[in-house]
Amino acid sequence: MSRIIAITVDCQDAEKLAAFWQQALDYPEPRRWRDGHGLTYVELQGKSGTPLLFQPVGEGKRVKNRVHVDIAPADLDQYAEIERLIALGARVLKDDPAEHFVVLADPEGNEFCVLPRTELVRDEHVH
Repeated sequence: MSRIIAITVDCQDAEKLAAFWQQALDYPEPRRWRDGHGLTYVELQGKSGTPLLFQPVGEGKRVKNRVHVDIAPADLDQYAEIERLIALGARVLKDDPAEHFVVLADPEGNEFCVLPRTELVRDEHVH
């Protein structure tokens, strides 16, 4: 049996992207290390237990993510949180009034969803 040890995000600028997510999620200072090829990885560890790991790669993002992060604001309403994230460098990709989530992209174009602050029934969150 295996367990998830990190959610890894390929990116061109690990420092910049980790800084966006650190501010977006209010995570503490990141941890950094170098691999055998001299690449510096940046890890954010929050209270949820599974770290976000930013791995530098040479190529830019080309297609839609197959895995994405869903977030919900802890103390703002959904659209106030979206405005806060836009001020940090995100952009809105899809805001369909028929859906309860809004799709944004981080500064390198990785998609993520912002849901309302209240917990939703799991079956309602299919996208």
